[in-house]
Amino acid sequence: MKIIFNRQSISDAVAPLMCAVSGKSTLSAAEGILMEADQSGNCVMTTFDLEKGMRVCVEAQVEEAGSAIINAQKFVQTLRVMEGEFVTLTVNENMQACISSGKASHKMTALPASDYPTIPRLVTEDGFVIGQSVLKNMLSKVMYAMASNDQRPVLNGCYFRITNDEILTVSCDSYKLAKCSFKTEIENKNEDQSALKFSFIIPTKTVNELFKLLKDDERETVRIYMSRKNIVFNIGAMIFFSRLIEGQYIDFDRIILTTHRIFATVDRERMISALERAALVTEEKIAGSVRSHVKLEFADELLKVSAVSTLGSTYDEIDIEKEGGNILIAFNNRFLIDSLRASDAETVRLSMTSALTSMNIEPACPQEDQKELFMLLPVRMKE
Repeated sequence: MKIIFNRQSISDAVAPLMCAVSGKSTLSAAEGILMEADQSGNCVMTTFDLEKGMRVCVEAQVEEAGSAIINAQKFVQTLRVMEGEFVTLTVNENMQACISSGKASHKMTALPASDYPTIPRLVTEDGFVIGQSVLKNMLSKVMYAMASNDQRPVLNGCYFRITNDEILTVSCDSYKLAKCSFKTEIENKNEDQSALKFSFIIPTKTVNELFKLLKDDERETVRIYMSRKNIVFNIGAMIFFSRLIEGQYIDFDRIILTTHRIFATVDRERMISALERAALVTEEKIAGSVRSHVKLEFADELLKVSAVSTLGSTYDEIDIEKEGGNILIAFNNRFLIDSLRASDAETVRLSMTSALTSMNIEPACPQEDQKELFMLLPVRMKE
């Protein structure tokens, strides 16, 4: 195999591939990039860490077609230090790879393409098309609440439910829950044109990488293919794919309390500012964990924000509109800040019942086509 790349083009193409390179796999092939070149002048590059994968096609001058696995980290590092406009990759019959540019060359050992792990089927009969900005906005509201190492596998990801004109996303990590639904145009790509009705759970790591790949441009779309165990995203010239988490997601509507008796409307940015100042006190790390919390006292038309730790103390007051009785409740400060930041409403409505039951955070003036709710469990206050 012998391929000549434009150095800048290959560097740009390899960058997104690194998100799916395995770092601690016992399978050496999963630490590499599968290079497949044909005489048409295209080189297809694939990375797959056994959970998620990425495929990119880049134009190149293919002098000798073939395929091989090149160690991803070494390939990127070599490209970075090479000079010149073009880079040549050669792999001989003994699986010795040589990367050269001008008079400089670097050799490494390659692996045969047959050693690469089996890649899921990247085209299925079922799927849909949705705007990239819509999907990215939905993820931005719920991804902070995903678990990463929960004993219940279904919580280690983001739940999606797709219908003909609505997308719903939910995430929960036992302490906080985020739910967002959005009515939008979803193009049906089912081969039999049956109604869209998908529900699936995407792993946390996949969601984090997908968010980085999506654009804010409202004109850009992403085509999504579905199968029973895998999901495939066609994003421009990139194909991003992942396994799905199997299992039944939690009954989130049942655990969201809707019978609260105390309601407060507060300026979101003003409250975040007060909590950020409190973070100077609450984020005292002892033995690697945050030990103190922030107290919220809702009294008449005032919200009193306070915190105490060995670092000092903090106090602030915010004007609010309140319905119901007074209440003193405490939260993990960072969790509360993240929950407030997930919303983009100017004012939020806080719904509570007691110091031991969850609080709901919702926009004070909800939009017609978008609904969002963020739930957070309180912490017990020290005497």
